Amino acid sequence: MNKVFVSRRVEKKLHKGQALLEEVDFPDLSETDQEVELFSQRKEFLGKAYLSRQNKGIGWFVTNQNISFKQTFFESLFKQAKLKRSSYYQDELTTAFRLFNQEGDGFGGMTLDLYGDYVVFSWYNSYIYGIRLEIIAAFSQVFPEVLGAYEKIRFKGLDYESAHIYGQEAAEYFTVLENGVLYQVFMNDGLMTGIFLDQHEVRGSLVDGLAMGKSLLNMFSYTAAFSVAAAMGGASETTSVDLAKRSRELSEAHFHANGLSLDNHRLLVMDVFEYFKYAKRKGLSYDVIVLDPPSFARNKKQTFSVAKDYHKLISQSLEILNPGGIIIASTNAANVSRQKFTEQIDKGFAGRKYQVLHKYGLPADFVYNEKDESSNYLKVITMKVSK
Repeated sequence: MNKVFVSRRVEKKLHKGQALLEEVDFPDLSETDQEVELFSQRKEFLGKAYLSRQNKGIGWFVTNQNISFKQTFFESLFKQAKLKRSSYYQDELTTAFRLFNQEGDGFGGMTLDLYGDYVVFSWYNSYIYGIRLEIIAAFSQVFPEVLGAYEKIRFKGLDYESAHIYGQEAAEYFTVLENGVLYQVFMNDGLMTGIFLDQHEVRGSLVDGLAMGKSLLNMFSYTAAFSVAAAMGGASETTSVDLAKRSRELSEAHFHANGLSLDNHRLLVMDVFEYFKYAKRKGLSYDVIVLDPPSFARNKKQTFSVAKDYHKLISQSLEILNPGGIIIASTNAANVSRQKFTEQIDKGFAGRKYQVLHKYGLPADFVYNEKDESSNYLKVITMKVSK
């Protein structure tokens, strides 16, 4: 077992409850993908961690106890995680939710999502991938009712992204319930599954009638889950815009699953910024506009970054929003604080007044590290624009 002596700065971070280890804190590190014991400069034992490069950071602090990351350890984590989600198991209107959320549930670098009778493991670095068999064995002990499992590889270096790993294989496409609405999902086709589970409270507000009798525009719509939720909640019409060609057939499947005719629901494969121009030119306007862009996007004409460019989405939405309309502004960019996000929104409003109807972070199944703001990465603000 390797011992690593950390700086006073890292020690302070750990005492504050931060779990993500950053490369800047380990300048002399030559070897990663290992379990380590962390010690202070005064040679005091601080706890157990592992080092492994991933999209963010260089590893994770796990526990201040001297415990090995073996099957029994993961079984105890999974039992706690299952208990925390008892209300979801009792909810007959929802069959898809997160079972384990990285450091919020005690172990950074992996997530587990339930889709009906199937689970999806996501591995975010090569260390956790290397011990996945013990993790999977622990999971099958605690969740024997799960019929089959899939994995998603969310780090570079392997020659595949998705695979079936044990139990029954799911149908290529099947439906899950969320807030009483059916969504079509797929377990083994790249990294996506057809729905982003962290938005189920926001979709719930639409199912509950936020857009009842209203027209809704859904930008960066992916599979149009917000639009389907709005339609089920009584929206008079929806328009969903996404540049990905496949988004149209995946979106149609959600509407069909709920017996919704597409007569009043348009699905457009188009660049969002081009659509703003088109809508303005054609005199189109909407009562509700949903803005949920990727953190960073690039097309042939321009790049888009939430941190620098979100205000443009707000200002262009205001040009086609009906008087007294609603904007649902959303981002999952962990590097953009709630304050920075609000500043981008205010920049887009340019002095115009709005009333905040609701603020959302991650829902209860996405347990996060309350001592690290970036762990609660989802930021959604529903606003009513003053007439």
